[in-house]
Amino acid sequence: MRHLHSECMKTPAHLTAFSRLPARPERSLPLAKAAWLTQRRHIVIVSETFAPEVNGVAHTLLQLCRGLLAQGYRVSLIRPLQAADKQTPTHAVDQGWCHDQLLVPGMPLPGYHSLHFGIARSSRLRRWLAEQPVDAVYVATQGPLGLAAVRAAKALHIRVCSGFHTNFHNYTHYYRVGFLDAWLRRYCRWFHNQTALTLVPSRQSAVQLDAMGIGPCALWSRGVDCQAFDPGHRDSGLRAEWGVAAETPVLLYVGRLAAEKNLPLALRSYTALKRRYPDARLVLVGDGPLRSELTRNYPDVIFAGVQRGQALARYYASADIFLFPSLTDTFGNVVLEAMASGLTVVAYDMAAAREHLRQAQNGLTLPAGDEQGFVMAVERLCREPQLCQRLRQQARRDALTLGWSQQIRRFAQLLLNSSQEVSRHGDKSRDTLVRTG
Repeated sequence: MRHLHSECMKTPAHLTAFSRLPARPERSLPLAKAAWLTQRRHIVIVSETFAPEVNGVAHTLLQLCRGLLAQGYRVSLIRPLQAADKQTPTHAVDQGWCHDQLLVPGMPLPGYHSLHFGIARSSRLRRWLAEQPVDAVYVATQGPLGLAAVRAAKALHIRVCSGFHTNFHNYTHYYRVGFLDAWLRRYCRWFHNQTALTLVPSRQSAVQLDAMGIGPCALWSRGVDCQAFDPGHRDSGLRAEWGVAAETPVLLYVGRLAAEKNLPLALRSYTALKRRYPDARLVLVGDGPLRSELTRNYPDVIFAGVQRGQALARYYASADIFLFPSLTDTFGNVVLEAMASGLTVVAYDMAAAREHLRQAQNGLTLPAGDEQGFVMAVERLCREPQLCQRLRQQARRDALTLGWSQQIRRFAQLLLNSSQEVSRHGDKSRDTLVRTG
């Protein structure tokens, strides 16, 4: 494998809006503050999605921006216009999520109409980047906006790295456009190989990209906020709303209700469990194109819709077993959130589960595609409550070691240095150069 680095664990500024505000806005920062900002390392993040949108990429990038700011970096954001921008276009700056941002027009993503892919000329991005000293650009999208950003950064001789966040080529088989798979893989290889380094969330993703001819790659994993997600948020009142007693097993899924998430397996597990435990419940947190169909076909399932913040933490902590049946996720932040909340996770031995779950020690994992084994694992946890409780406690203990601060430092080190510099100067216990194949 080409240069994969692995780990043992793993004041508001002015807004520029494409076609809405002047191309070169005045930057009226006080002189002292302006001088202070120019002394900080400046990172620009380019993404099709960002908070308050609800998905794994938006969540990861929000945590990244917050963490970089807390560690003293200057952070700028380039992204498409969102629905929230119609009323408060400066909300990301006002919330303290970045110092400034460039908003570009967007078009709805097919199948994901709540998300938009950005449209921008590389010449426009180049002018914006040239207005201020930039140390590095991180491109978290392979779409037109990401491509324009890569070209703009390279034209200005700014270090640009990319991130592999979504298996779009694998989605084609779930949306009856499998004929696009090979083309998307070729495009993915061409796109990422234009950048200095591609950051991947798991070792599995690194192996996958190496097989596609993409490199060099470096491991940048994810963290979890164990104060926000905590077993102490368990809410007997919420469980009463679900109609379950204290000892009744509650299964939980958190994520998009979409074809690529393999929801039929979660529903099959629930149906099988109900035969032995008729009072058991399944709670689905999230929204998506399958919600209407699922609501009609499974009237006894609790559809909670999108939950955020403290409400989401209550849902996690009030359940017992977390189902993660996905075969397409590059990571799965929800796995760490479930562990932090003290749930037993049942998942395929992939992505975040492969990185952080140890079979029958802090969760249950199954070989990819073993649907019967997945169903039986859920039944086993209900049949052996002492095992379930032991796994829940260990999952929480392990999650406490997975904070974001270490991952933020790792990101900055990778982004601002060449891969060789990271290997040579980094902590050898975490930045070991690994080659396979």
